[in-house]
Amino acid sequence: IVVDTAHGHSTRVIEVIKEIKRNFGIELVGGNVATFEGAESLIKAGIDALKIGIGPGSICTTRVVAGVGVPQVSAIQECKRAAKKYHIPLIADGGIKYSGDITKALAVGADSAMIGSLFAGTEESPGEVVLYKGRSYKEYRGMGSIGAMKKGSKDRYFQEEAEDDKLVPEGIEGRVSYKGPLSACVYQLLGGVRSGMGYCGVKNIKELQEKTKFV
Repeated sequence: IVVDTAHGHSTRVIEVIKEIKRNFGIELVGGNVATFEGAESLIKAGIDALKIGIGPGSICTTRVVAGVGVPQVSAIQECKRAAKKYHIPLIADGGIKYSGDITKALAVGADSAMIGSLFAGTEESPGEVVLYKGRSYKEYRGMGSIGAMKKGSKDRYFQEEAEDDKLVPEGIEGRVSYKGPLSACVYQLLGGVRSGMGYCGVKNIKELQEKTKFV
């Protein structure tokens, strides 16, 4: 189960995590956070994995609408400081435009990368293929977009009491090019990560995190 909000470092999120842990004792992923303090607060509340990212998503507008966010590499570095002593795995959520971004996220300390836009155009993703000006697309929208909030994601942005015409969006809706089967996309991404590891002279993710230098 994921306790998933745009701003995970909040009293309400921490209370929910504690309550679920107390009553059910199940594994939880918590987020999103982007600071050492935010990461440590959720870890102490009881989460088993941490989701990192405030505003890095391709269709997220939190940084321009709210003026809040942290560059993703910096956010991972900060959260890693907190997670390391508790052995909590980190999920880099957002900002993955190319395979090289996965390599950088892993190198700086993430244990996995969460991908949205790169997979949104694949055959297996939700939604119908639409034809626009002779090209095939799939519709794609952020959780903070007006459309998604009207469908049920208002509480993720603490706007569950707001009427539909009073919502303040933190995401947009758009189209992504149709890419065909997911398997081909994943193959290319894995190839890029392997290539990045080769440039760094490492054999596995552990070595990538220990030996990579950021300049």
